[in-house]
Amino acid sequence: MKTILPAFDQAIRSHDDLLQRRGLHLWIGAEPTFTDHCSEAPEWLHAALGPTKESRARQMLATFVEPDTGGVVLRTLGRQYPREEQPRWSLGVYQRRDGQPIWSGPPDPLQQTDLPVTSAEQLDAFWEQITHELSARGWPALLFSTDTVPQLRIAFRCDTLPLLANPQRDCRLARPSLHQQPIPAEGLRDELAEEGVYLLGISLLPDRAAAVPCVELPACSSIALFMALLEAIGAAARRTGLATLVLNGFPPPVDATIAWTTLTPDPAVVEVNLAPAANVSTFLSWNRHCFHAAHTAGLAPYRLHYNGQITDSGGGGQITLGGPDPQSSPFLLHPRLLPALVGFFNRHPALSFLFASDFAGNSSQAPRADERTSDVFEELALTLELLQRQRNPTPELIWQTLSPFLADPAGNPHRSEINIEKLWNPHLPGRGQLGLVEFRAFRMPPTPERLAALAVLLRALLALLIQQPDNRAPVHWGRELHDRFALPFYLHADFWDVLDELARAGLGLGQPLISELLDEDYHLLGTTTLGECQLSVRRALEFWPLLGDALSQEHGHSRLVDASSARLEIRLCALPGAAPGALADWHLTANGYRLPLRSENDLGGETRLLGLRYRRFKPWTGLHPTLEAQGPITLQLSHPQRPEALRVTLHEWRPAGGGYDGLPTDPAEAAARRAERFVVERLAGVPASTGLEAPARALTPYCFDLRWL
Repeated sequence: MKTILPAFDQAIRSHDDLLQRRGLHLWIGAEPTFTDHCSEAPEWLHAALGPTKESRARQMLATFVEPDTGGVVLRTLGRQYPREEQPRWSLGVYQRRDGQPIWSGPPDPLQQTDLPVTSAEQLDAFWEQITHELSARGWPALLFSTDTVPQLRIAFRCDTLPLLANPQRDCRLARPSLHQQPIPAEGLRDELAEEGVYLLGISLLPDRAAAVPCVELPACSSIALFMALLEAIGAAARRTGLATLVLNGFPPPVDATIAWTTLTPDPAVVEVNLAPAANVSTFLSWNRHCFHAAHTAGLAPYRLHYNGQITDSGGGGQITLGGPDPQSSPFLLHPRLLPALVGFFNRHPALSFLFASDFAGNSSQAPRADERTSDVFEELALTLELLQRQRNPTPELIWQTLSPFLADPAGNPHRSEINIEKLWNPHLPGRGQLGLVEFRAFRMPPTPERLAALAVLLRALLALLIQQPDNRAPVHWGRELHDRFALPFYLHADFWDVLDELARAGLGLGQPLISELLDEDYHLLGTTTLGECQLSVRRALEFWPLLGDALSQEHGHSRLVDASSARLEIRLCALPGAAPGALADWHLTANGYRLPLRSENDLGGETRLLGLRYRRFKPWTGLHPTLEAQGPITLQLSHPQRPEALRVTLHEWRPAGGGYDGLPTDPAEAAARRAERFVVERLAGVPASTGLEAPARALTPYCFDLRWL
């Protein structure tokens, strides 16, 4: 279903108005990720860095930066992981939320097509002019040069203390460029700035076919200082006649008045750390702009596979909730909120799995708190009960109590469905105490509208749990968690329960948002009819096992999982207007085995369904090395009173044999490939047999596993 934008936008505004009337301030951020869906280069499949990724990010940021906002492009440091010699690059745009300009200097080279030549004499003049601008502001400055890059340096203070910096005695004044050395194990620090001495580096930086002027910035202690420094540098650049300028160095200071958006590399994707927004209307606008910028750079929020299957970009699409500052975070203002939220996600697996794309479960990037072992569940239940007994739990206590459960089986807190790394970690002052909670079960959505609808859903859930604290005991789902809730039918049923609960509390999402959230046509492999019966086949969720981090870590790539198994949902429904009992006496087989379909009901009436699990390919390394691929899958539908039967063959690849000539160029071609793999045949006569009985060990209450045959 296509989103009807005027109605959708109005539903977003209505939600914003509702939360504002209730006095709830729930800021929201996101990390959308984009990939080259037509490329098979390592940097767009599994590697974090590559030859073209930074240039594509520059193209994207050039579109993202709006000239009339008065923002400034900053090139700072990204993350650095083990076995990486240098920090990853980070490109960002820094601007005020109120729209007031903060930069009047020349643009970054990524905003220009032709780069002018900057002479050494012009660079020297710029160096001296910055000193004049600083001195005019009452900041004593020292101008000197070094043998290290950047060679031209300026040290200054912005207080009343004398400037005692001596490059001959203090080797820190001659430190190498921040961008030419690894991040220390203790983290990034500017020791000079901590003592009130700020160091600027001026140099010519190679950029494309030219050398452009560059200023390396210190770590600034306040927004006011940073703004004033930008003003001085911009004025010096104008008076010197510079046509372009690179600003790099330490990351800038940020508070609620600043919108700071960055682009960084991650395995297979360019990751956008979008500035948090105070409402979803703004959030939607920024994401539309972001998605458009990605499109102009040839990047997409999805990946197309040879057989037409569509998956997310391969990176995360997680959403972060908090307040304009740590003290205003809803999770700290309402100490019962986070435990109630953990319990709510436990009771509604749809929130964990419906938007998780292909990879979910305890080895994924977002395992549930109850998804490891039964003993962990018991401890979690006790933890929530003990927290409930606390009259006013502190932020430290909430973090200390829940953090052992909000982690993956190896104890990594980053890989958790509900990530509280930045909530209130007493061991990580600063970035660990921001009052933020990150929701990682929401993988990269295909549209900015889907991302905004997910934001509304989460904000509505928080509003619900603030308004009506829920202290119900958690549910021990056991095997049912990965059996029943692997199937779209049960995930949708559970999600409708969530929507109904929100509606009863006056927090309903509205039909435009619901339609956007439930638009999953690309999961449908095909439908066909026989008499009054409709047969449909959908991709279901599969929980791939992790093979261990060792192999992938050796190569600095993403983690290795066995993705060779697949799961389908086979569903029979009566056509509209069919007579009562239209689904009675139908027989359905898979590869000759009779499927014991479950009888269920939904809004459309009675339905019959079952999951079907099989090995779709044999991996080069993985589980069960003796088990071969099991495609194609043949379904046969018949009825004793009908003169014909129906055979559906589900192919993993081209039905005629052989591979496809390259990746699909767009979603339409991908859809055509999926359609041709769903082959329907009409068979004359009633089959002589209704199929073999499936062996008991191949059956679970909700699935038939062909791998046991």
